[in-house]
Amino acid sequence: MVALSKLIPSARGLFVFEAAARTGSFTITAREFNVTQPSISRTIAQFEAELGMRLFDRGPTGLALTDDGRVLHAAVREGLSQVRDTILMIQDQKKASKPQVTLSLSSSFVTHWLVSRLGAFNATFPNVDLRFDLIAGVMRGMPDNVDLGTRIVGDDDTQYHRWDFSPEIILPVCSPSYLRAHGKLDHDGDGDGHVFLHLTDHHLQQWADIWGNVANRKTAKGTWLEFSDYAVILQAALNGEGVALGWLSVTSTALLKGMLVPASDRLIDTGRHHRLIAPRSRPLRPVVAQIANWLRSQMMEDVQALQPLLQSEVTHH
Repeated sequence: MVALSKLIPSARGLFVFEAAARTGSFTITAREFNVTQPSISRTIAQFEAELGMRLFDRGPTGLALTDDGRVLHAAVREGLSQVRDTILMIQDQKKASKPQVTLSLSSSFVTHWLVSRLGAFNATFPNVDLRFDLIAGVMRGMPDNVDLGTRIVGDDDTQYHRWDFSPEIILPVCSPSYLRAHGKLDHDGDGDGHVFLHLTDHHLQQWADIWGNVANRKTAKGTWLEFSDYAVILQAALNGEGVALGWLSVTSTALLKGMLVPASDRLIDTGRHHRLIAPRSRPLRPVVAQIANWLRSQMMEDVQALQPLLQSEVTHH
């Protein structure tokens, strides 16, 4: 890869080009840099010579970017904007009396697992402010501007620092009142009399192993309600409105408190793991690693406490 310093010997030329392209005027650019207009004109001419391309057309009506100039300006504007935002973010964090940690999590995980632990978190980390970047549906990728998140990533993924968080175990769940009123779900039946709470991003065929015959739309008689936010699905299940697929990493607290119960004897351990991950594209602050380990220990307590329930269910892989 060619070093940027070889392509652009003068960083000043890049900044002057950005200002001239943004304002459309060498005169205004000169005022911005507190120099004369001829000085700006010479800087741009030298910058064009260094790059080997004409960036501006100079005419009687003023400046106009060439095709090359427009392409370069779009890239420079985006790059410098990101640099500016990052510098401001770092400066704001340094000005703050407490460090801020940004978490990329599902809204369901925060609502149904983490919120009840925020008091314990604040007691453990009294000098940390949290910022939540919440995702309502399927978790895809993670922005580089967050400190920590939960995702399913492979062992060979080199983009992130990783901490095992929870096995991906899925079981149908409902409220105790729903179970009393409707009975256990027969996956081989037609689902008659049951209400199924389903995430829009999850195609039924994709989850046929766990839903079973009740998801066969040709023969099924149950009622299906689809939501784009998994947090709402679990709230509906807690309210006794139907059966939902319950991911252990989100439902462990409700299962331990008896607010949710298995809706059948079916359970799937996919063999995968939800992991806490931190981008390697930014330095790993010690406080982020400490928070990851605290979250992990909290989840490990849940998983251990749920072992009797998990071992009593029929497990499918």
